[in-house]
Amino acid sequence: MSAKLSNAQIAWRAAQDIPDGAYVNLGIGFPEMVAKFKPEGREVVYHTENGILGFGEAPPPGEEDWDLINAGKKPVTLKPGAAFFHHADSFAMVRGGHLDVAILGAYEVAENGDLANWSTGPGSVPAVGGAMDLVHGARRVAVITDHVTKNGKPKLVTKCSLPLTGVGCVTRVYTSLAVVDIVDACFVLREKLPGMSLDELQGLTGAVLVVEGGIGDLIVPEV
Repeated sequence: MSAKLSNAQIAWRAAQDIPDGAYVNLGIGFPEMVAKFKPEGREVVYHTENGILGFGEAPPPGEEDWDLINAGKKPVTLKPGAAFFHHADSFAMVRGGHLDVAILGAYEVAENGDLANWSTGPGSVPAVGGAMDLVHGARRVAVITDHVTKNGKPKLVTKCSLPLTGVGCVTRVYTSLAVVDIVDACFVLREKLPGMSLDELQGLTGAVLVVEGGIGDLIVPEV
């Protein structure tokens, strides 16, 4: 397989598509990295399920306030105008459709937009969190992920084999090799690494990649 993007580079690419003024929830772990790469001059308000709206970057080491944490128990700072509220109110925001974007990780994404990201099957340690609410409450759901598993199996598939988080909820996937939209139950390829052939990319994808017009080059900076 050709060289691939790092997690930080995938997060950078996803951050470029967050619109100005958006209210955004970032999933626990890898998706939290997206907040580091907000384009300069763009205003984004970050929401966390445990009850903060308008938090900022992580504090410098040694300056953490452990009463200020996100849903992943990571310390955060506050931006001017930040608000605190009850956990139930936070989920009312999610379920009420008040979030513009949710960005999550994935074990599998199906070509119809189904998402599996909370369990790897029998014997796993399940971690549902708020994902099932987020994927159907946010106006747009995007996924950031490696294109294949550690064992080389495709994460973009015809049908999910793992327990579902949500049905028909994902609209765009940013992977280590490509940017793919989900349109009419198909994976539509928008960008790919310039050093990778379409045939090579298709061989690493578990469903047909549809090409509509030109394919952009997935070029990101070293971050």
